[in-house]
This record gives sequence, C-alpha cells and structure tokens, in this order.
Amino acid sequence: MLIAIEGIDGSGKGTQTARLAETLRREGRSVATLGFPRYAETFFGARIGEFLNGRFGSLAEVDPFLVSLLFAGDRFESKQRLLDAIAEHDVVLLDRYVASNIAHQSCKAAVESRGELREWIERIEYDIYGLPRADRVILLDIPAEVSRELVARKAPRDYTDQMADLQEADSVYQASVREVYRALAATDERWRTIDVTRDGELRTLDEVAADVRAAADCG
Repeated sequence: MLIAIEGIDGSGKGTQTARLAETLRREGRSVATLGFPRYAETFFGARIGEFLNGRFGSLAEVDPFLVSLLFAGDRFESKQRLLDAIAEHDVVLLDRYVASNIAHQSCKAAVESRGELREWIERIEYDIYGLPRADRVILLDIPAEVSRELVARKAPRDYTDQMADLQEADSVYQASVREVYRALAATDERWRTIDVTRDGELRTLDEVAADVRAAADCG
C-alpha cells in the first residue's frame, strides 16, 4: 500500500510519517518511508533547494509550470528506489508526493488555469514518468498562521541556512496552498483529512497520530 502524507509547511508531515511507520512496524508490518524533495540525493532536488533559496527569483517571478518540472524531476530520479520499496515492503509512506506539486504550483496560477496545470502535472508525473498513484492520501490540515509558528521551530535543514525558505516565509502563499489541498481532498475518495488544530489550538501529537493511523486504513 502506498500512502502519501500531505499538508502545508509546518503541518507535521515528517513527524506523523515517522509515527505512523513506527506504529505499523509494531503491528508487524514491513514499512519503508521516503520524503520529497530529496534535496541532497538528486540533481533536481538540489535545484529545488536553490529555487527555495531564491536563486531563480521570487515565487511570483518563476512560472509555476516550470517549477513543477523540478519537483517532478526529483521524483523521476527517485522512481526506481520507490518501486523497489513498494516491491519489498507491505506499506510505503511518503512525506509529500504528487499532490504537493499540484497544490504548491496551482495556487500560483489564475483560478481558471488551475485545472489545466493540475492536468499537466499529473500527465508528466503519472503518464510520462510512470510514477505509481498513491492508494491513500492523508491531508494534515492546519491554518497558515499556526503553521508559520511551527516552521519557526524547525531544526536546520540541509538545503538552506535561512530560518524559512521562500515558500515557508509567505503565509499568504501557504493559505493559498491549503485552499488547493482542501479542494483536492474534497473531490477524491482516496483522500482523508485530519485536523491538526481544534478550536484554534494545536491538538496533541498522539491525538493526530491516532487519526492518521485510522485514516491509513491498511488493515
């Protein structure tokens, strides 16, 4: 089973991916995890890091379709590793996948162009590059203003020496990404949405983890 964990920056994807992997292993399942982008492992991943550090311009200056090619290329370089993991394990957990590319790039396009951009990204990633579709997509839903506070607490990353990259630093952008994620979740039966907050307050990691395990629906 291929499960993707999605959400805006600071929503807890890495933490909940690791916790779900630990839970499934305790249940006796063979589990592999993989996170995207793979900044230090692929050519395209390194270019994504440069993009997020502003080398190619601001978020508004770089065409979103061209940016989508970087993220798709990172996964294409990782395709064999992903296929091997699927062949060798019961469950493969992904910290971000194709939906992340769709959400982050579509939100920068005019509303009337978002459907076309989604189709282009899916055509490249699934049809041309032949990446497998996720069996389940779990959306960790969090307001952008809360996610920004959590981003500020992140440990240093290997692709940037800044406190926040171009995407993380823009709360308006993050809110737009969230909007697209929620729209995707509302139109696809493979998606499950988990609220990271309740009444404006963060839920505990254990509470969210329990919901994520239920949403994984892998027996």
